[in-house]
Amino acid sequence: MEIHDLTPAERRVWEAFPRGEGVDFREHPDEPSEEGAAWGPERTVRAEVLRALLVSGPTEHGRVPGLKLYGARISGKLDLKYAVVDHAIRMRSCWFERKPMMYGAQLRAVVLGDSTLPGLTAATVRVDLVLRLSRCTINGPVRLAGARIAGGLFLQKAVIRRGSLPDEAGEPPLQLNHAEIGTDVIADGLTVHGQLRINGATVAGQISLDRARLADPGGIALHAETLSVGTDLRGSRLDAEGMVNLTGARIPGQLYLSRARLANPGGVALRASSCTIGEFWLRKCAAVDGIVNLRRSQLDTLYAETGVWPPVVRTEGLTYRVLHPHLPAEERLPLLEREESGYLPYAYEQLAAAYRTVGDEAAARTVMLAKLRRHRRTLPRHTRLWGLLQDATVGYGFRPLRAAGWLLALLLTGSAAYGLRPPPPLKAGEAPEFNPVFYTLDLLLPIIGFGQEQAFAPRGWGQWLSYLLIVTGWILATTTAAGVSRSLQRQ
Repeated sequence: MEIHDLTPAERRVWEAFPRGEGVDFREHPDEPSEEGAAWGPERTVRAEVLRALLVSGPTEHGRVPGLKLYGARISGKLDLKYAVVDHAIRMRSCWFERKPMMYGAQLRAVVLGDSTLPGLTAATVRVDLVLRLSRCTINGPVRLAGARIAGGLFLQKAVIRRGSLPDEAGEPPLQLNHAEIGTDVIADGLTVHGQLRINGATVAGQISLDRARLADPGGIALHAETLSVGTDLRGSRLDAEGMVNLTGARIPGQLYLSRARLANPGGVALRASSCTIGEFWLRKCAAVDGIVNLRRSQLDTLYAETGVWPPVVRTEGLTYRVLHPHLPAEERLPLLEREESGYLPYAYEQLAAAYRTVGDEAAARTVMLAKLRRHRRTLPRHTRLWGLLQDATVGYGFRPLRAAGWLLALLLTGSAAYGLRPPPPLKAGEAPEFNPVFYTLDLLLPIIGFGQEQAFAPRGWGQWLSYLLIVTGWILATTTAAGVSRSLQRQ
């Protein structure tokens, strides 16, 4: 392209390019790029001119060339498909007539901040430094599937909407599936009207979706299956309408969803099954509107208040080491009743183990007692009696003092009854002196003998009381032994 073919606006850009100088067409720095459709020829630059500059533009000895453009209207299509560009591309507050094409390109750095675009096609692009789309308004799909960005991807406060063209119908507005990001993805305040898809992506640093809004009602707002990040996935105050799908994700640091709102009424709001996560934070969140699926996931720390959980959860195979905040077991147990699959013994074992990890043995025993009671409800009616006896007497071995209470009550009853009406001796003159306390103990304790039971023979109601004490003593002894044995096995 010859310089005499250029308009005055294009000539300014052409002459500034070899020196890497900026050209600013804006009337004031805060001018919105959405007004670019009405900008006249004095601010219009043809996309073919920019392509010629980037691919084979002039250079100047001792200077670093680069495209640095502000407030321009880009007419036509900026086609850099398969291009190799060694110069930085900085086009801020610009308005693009057609979506830029960067498919398969090898670029140095791309900055399109504060611009308005009808979309961006950059699948499999290679970027040596950074790709910035901060505060952009993009009215069509952003295709970055398979992209390789050595530095970071920046999407702060960008707004991305569904495309209106027939071939864009149903296409996710933001596609990062199988992309590789060398540092971080910073998308604080991002708004996506549709699905954010990052399946299989690898991010060496963190992904930040703090204060982002993802809206795909009835669909999948965040599709991040098998996502792998180097540190954290942050979503403080994230507002997700539609499913958040993190199936198979690997997050060694924090999955931080503090004060987030997750809503997918009638469906799954959070699917984080088969994940490996260091710390999972649901701190100060509103109750999740939809099912939470954490099946087969492995967490080191789970921070969640009781009020965050929905009426239905899926936790089969979930493992965690520490549970925060530390709450009484009675406040944690209702969650296990919400399991969609019904009674899961392992869920109780896991909760008890978490309490033992922090040294709260009393809470662990409460959980295990609740487990056995829940198990009893799953048995046929005719087989529940033995469990009821163990529960009432010793709390399945987790309430051993309860047996002492029963023993004391029966001892007082027997001692008072036989003290008022002593039983006659079997052989007069040979029987020891009657002692109502030790006589009652002889009846209650099936192994220990004090010589009282064999020397005296109660009659009438005293005889029936002795039968009751003997049977009760055997039941107490048997249930205590079974319960204590079970408790020791758990230790």
